[in-house]
Amino acid sequence: MELWQYDATDLARLIRTGQASSREATASCLARVDAVNPKLNAIVQRFDDQALAMADAADAARSRGEALGPLHGVPVTIKINTDQKGHATDNGVIGLKDLIAPEDAPVVANLRQAGAVFLGRTNAPAFSMRIFSENALHGRTHNPRDRGITPGGSSGGAGAAIASGMGPIAHGNDIGGSVRIPAYCNGVVGLRVGLGRIPAYSPMATAGRPIGSQLMATQGPHTRTVRDARLALAVMAQGDPCDTRWADAPLVGPAPQRPIRVALVPEVPDGFTHPAQAAAVRAAGRHLAAAGYAVEETLPPDLSEATRIWHVLGSTDVFRGLGPMMEKYGEPDAITSMKLWLQIAPPANDASAALDALAARDFLLWRWQQFFQHHQIVIMPTLADLPPPFGEDTNIEGQRRILDSIRVSLVAPALGLPGLAVPVGHHGTLRTGVQIVTGRFREDLALDAGEVIEAAEGVVTPIDPAW
Repeated sequence: MELWQYDATDLARLIRTGQASSREATASCLARVDAVNPKLNAIVQRFDDQALAMADAADAARSRGEALGPLHGVPVTIKINTDQKGHATDNGVIGLKDLIAPEDAPVVANLRQAGAVFLGRTNAPAFSMRIFSENALHGRTHNPRDRGITPGGSSGGAGAAIASGMGPIAHGNDIGGSVRIPAYCNGVVGLRVGLGRIPAYSPMATAGRPIGSQLMATQGPHTRTVRDARLALAVMAQGDPCDTRWADAPLVGPAPQRPIRVALVPEVPDGFTHPAQAAAVRAAGRHLAAAGYAVEETLPPDLSEATRIWHVLGSTDVFRGLGPMMEKYGEPDAITSMKLWLQIAPPANDASAALDALAARDFLLWRWQQFFQHHQIVIMPTLADLPPPFGEDTNIEGQRRILDSIRVSLVAPALGLPGLAVPVGHHGTLRTGVQIVTGRFREDLALDAGEVIEAAEGVVTPIDPAW
């Protein structure tokens, strides 16, 4: 087996024990990038020389007997919207292509401290606010499973890179599904952590983030195995004293009462759910029931209210800051998508309505936390529908279909909850998939359940582009 085919856990072990060098692993991943990235355009900034130099330094540190981090010598990628020292945080925008980060964002610093080797940076939509990862600066990222449909967004480059074997861990972030949706579209594992779990801020910031971003945006990894998601979480979640939201919460919470109770939501209320996605949820439930979980189909509190709250905060607050930026830098499809989104889900008409949404969010989160006292896990589709074709969000009916599909992905960020996307089942060349949502700071329960599902479905292996 080639080194690029290994997951991060095994690759770190091989490097740590001297059965492979970091240079060999990095060179193998770079060769895989050479082989598949021209078709996919997932990694849009490559650091071949820098990556090999980092790998050589990792090998030298091991030969000197230095302490090795959990990802020592393991290749990873970073998303283009996150600060990485010495590289442009361009967010897919031509006008930001020279915005060089002077320091690492905390999640990047944590990966660096753990010994990771940076291969390059992965693509996203302009301003990271579509589920189509394409922009005027870097072009379009293709889905290795089907060239005509989206690889997801906004971390679509990360999802496509992992699915095709360009590296074992790809960083992403998620404000409305941007880790989980690409994981679903590409058939890999994606972990959106809960609010406060991973420190996240831009060292280049000159003003505070909108409150919607503060409450809903989090970081997370894409991987091919659930154990790699657990490993990446442990690395990414290291604390930062400057972060305003990070919480020093244990990665493993109190043991839940057995059997662990699971609420299945195969058909998501108030909209269309594709039968293949409903079937994936029920299949995940059967896998968990066979492992001793207590599984039943039941609804958690007011899913539609969670979606409404996301739209009020997103349309009123997040787009309020992004809209003028999009207009200034002139990304036509991004502007069209945003305007159609706001036409379908208009912003609040006054400050009171926005403040009421914040109060409603607090009350609904309290109700969900009560629900988690009795059902520790909720399993829903990752998207309600199949991945859409490119350009779907640039006409009003297509944007309606997309917003209908993503209604289920908005729930976890609206409430600041964790969500783990895992593949379950197949639909043609695509993988169907579910998200495992848990209470605050209980990523461990989602990962445990994800490993059970993975054991039944089989570990994801890298694929070649399907054309």
